[in-house]
Amino acid sequence: MAILLLMPTHAIRTVELPSGVRIPALGQGTWQMAEDARHIDDEIAALQVGIELGLRLIDTAEMYADGRAEQLVAQAIAGRRDQVYLVSKVLPSHSSRTGTIAACEASLRRLRTDRIDLYLLHWRGREPLEETVAGFEALREAGKIGGWGVSNLDVDDIEELLAVDRGAAVQTDQVLYNLARRGIENDLLPWCRTRGLPIMAYSPIERGELADHPTLARVAARHHATSAQVALAWVLRHPDVCAIPKASTPAHVRENHRALDLHLGAHDLAELDHEFPPPRRRVPLEMH
Repeated sequence: MAILLLMPTHAIRTVELPSGVRIPALGQGTWQMAEDARHIDDEIAALQVGIELGLRLIDTAEMYADGRAEQLVAQAIAGRRDQVYLVSKVLPSHSSRTGTIAACEASLRRLRTDRIDLYLLHWRGREPLEETVAGFEALREAGKIGGWGVSNLDVDDIEELLAVDRGAAVQTDQVLYNLARRGIENDLLPWCRTRGLPIMAYSPIERGELADHPTLARVAARHHATSAQVALAWVLRHPDVCAIPKASTPAHVRENHRALDLHLGAHDLAELDHEFPPPRRRVPLEMH
């Protein structure tokens, strides 16, 4: 039986992980947060508004702002840790067995929590995958993480991962995916789909660039929406994909949340396909 992790204030569609845990289909990213002290109060408020709206998946990483993003998240979730599904990542340079454990413990201290719900390898590095998996599994057995996954791994990498002892415990692949970056639709997305491995899409609005696109503006006008909401709704149309856009202000979070109520029709999707054609051949995995 699938486990519903959270009962958000507002009903939000969820995506099921292989473990049976369900996570919100729309979460909150923190890349490029905590880089300017002048914006920290707004960023904390944005994360807190998101939690109240049910966007309770918060994604961060030890790399973001050299750990300061994790510290910012700690402030945002203080007193409400159990309401949040917390995701963080280990750098490839730290991803040996002992390095992974040490990096996680440092992240736990910055996050002021005793557990990370989902811990990811940020991208493929020089350390053997079996070393990283051994670190992940030791952390999971110690109760310091709920589960683990990967980020920026392509099909070949995940096939190699699955051949590693306990590598089949992987819960997600977090990758760059949006209207302008559709390469995963050729191979990675269908490959993961047949294996029940959900995708976590970062930069679903292409660092905000899609918010000013004229084609998205035309589609948005038909729905009394914004271009950014169209970009998000397009990603969220997949039942096995969740999106983690960054929003640095409460108003931006509320705009993202309203994308959950936007349903794109066949005419909308055809217009978007014409402007952003799906891949006809394999495309190397892109990443920011």
